[in-house]
Amino acid sequence: MEDQGPRPCVLDIEDLTVQNGNFRTALWTGGNLQVTVMSVEPGDDVGLEVHEDRDQFLRIEAGLARVEMGPARDALDLVHKAGDGSAVLVPAGTWHNIVNVGEVPLKLYSVYAPAEHPHGTVHRTSRDDPQHAV
Repeated sequence: MEDQGPRPCVLDIEDLTVQNGNFRTALWTGGNLQVTVMSVEPGDDVGLEVHEDRDQFLRIEAGLARVEMGPARDALDLVHKAGDGSAVLVPAGTWHNIVNVGEVPLKLYSVYAPAEHPHGTVHRTSRDDPQHAV
């Protein structure tokens, strides 16, 4: 898998998401949008974060997650279980985290608008992500 953006392309997003073994892989990075796929190990999480200037869409393709969102780091007042086929919509300025509460890797993809990570980003593990809380 390599970042196909900003060239036009067609991707089998479900297959690429399920087959991805990296914590995060950028599939397509354009000037106004980015698509990444993620694999989160059991007990690990995406990392508590906020994007002040971008909205985010996430879709879970496999696994079980606890989604946490709220207006502040210490006020995650929306907590929801999510699984295969669930969509998570995160407005700009919302603190959020997704925790793998299942027994298998959580497979999801994320769409950022505008892009969040540099073109071609690959984080093999959560420790490779400089923004991920360890």
